[in-house]
Amino acid sequence: MKIARRAERIEPFYVMEVGKAASQLAREYAGSDRPMIFLNIGEPDFTAPPLVQDAAARAIRDGRTQYTHALGLDRLRERISGWYAQRFGVDVPARRIVVTAGASAALQLACLALIEAGDEILMPDPSYPCNRHFVSAAEGDAVLIPTTAEERYQLSAAKVQEHWGPKTRGVLLASPSNPTGTSIHPDELRRIHAFVQAQGGITLLDEIYLGLSYEDTFGHTALAIDDQVVSINSFSKYFNMTGWRLGWLVVPEVLVPALERLAQNLFICPSTVAQYAALACFEDESIAEYERRRAEFKARRDWFVPQLQEMGLQVPVMPDGAFYAWADCGDAARRLGVQGSWDFAFEVMKKAHVAITPGRDFGQAETSRFVRFSTANSMQQLQEAAARLKGLLQ
Repeated sequence: MKIARRAERIEPFYVMEVGKAASQLAREYAGSDRPMIFLNIGEPDFTAPPLVQDAAARAIRDGRTQYTHALGLDRLRERISGWYAQRFGVDVPARRIVVTAGASAALQLACLALIEAGDEILMPDPSYPCNRHFVSAAEGDAVLIPTTAEERYQLSAAKVQEHWGPKTRGVLLASPSNPTGTSIHPDELRRIHAFVQAQGGITLLDEIYLGLSYEDTFGHTALAIDDQVVSINSFSKYFNMTGWRLGWLVVPEVLVPALERLAQNLFICPSTVAQYAALACFEDESIAEYERRRAEFKARRDWFVPQLQEMGLQVPVMPDGAFYAWADCGDAARRLGVQGSWDFAFEVMKKAHVAITPGRDFGQAETSRFVRFSTANSMQQLQEAAARLKGLLQ
């Protein structure tokens, strides 16, 4: 059977391949005194809080399980609008909000609506692999631009200008970013967007970790800059609803009809039960719980990153959001007698029973020297993982 070229352009998702290997080894170690600790998984260890769970059960019990509008429940769009006003002080009208089947569907819809075959989209290297694959699936070309620790592993306006060409359609950025946990400085983002707008291009911003920002300098939505920014967001990370598959887009009003047509045909609507559940995310009790959990994520970062530094796994930039640490394992790999982050990750998995993610998925800019640690695990598990890693590396 002949496979379509667009499918052949999509590379394997190596994070998932490593995850499968870790799960297989975990079964072998399950009865030992050192079961596998998973620091490779990019999802919160918390689940939806009680009010959200109750809202989902109530929706099922009341029979609210049929299709909604393709753009999402009007009440939910209003709640999200209120969230932007309350949290960020930004006026985002509900009519510009499109509720989607996860941030993945949001990215797919945005790419299909805005990218023509052969269009180039500039992205930082390293960056989350699926983002570039959404560009490829829309028959565009993701152009990865190497970034440095001095740039916080984010694009600068100067680099965007340097790499902008006749085929360039726009930029796709993430703030905070996976895998680095770093954000773009608001001033730099304004300069990038101003240049992109001057070229008639588009600024796409992945803001799914925005709620998990820990520093006052960052944690500002790009929607405060201009209503021409396209922002992708999700209920998965800050709101702890990964498997519920619910996200949203904020777009210029002129784009909404095109997105609605696409959503009607591709998805019909997001999960109805998840939408009714998400209404409860914005209750005061739920927000208080989310903020408690955000503080816990920050405490984990503040404890774990220095531990990595002490054992020679240097983290060049302290993550200011999300729950990742992007660590240079070059020296540590040499101490274990292996080369590169791929072999290092498997060595750590086999000898310390700690699963981590090699840099292979995230681009080509020195990614073979880096690994990603996820701190979306309990402090107890992080402490045990650190002890095992120190025992292995020292």
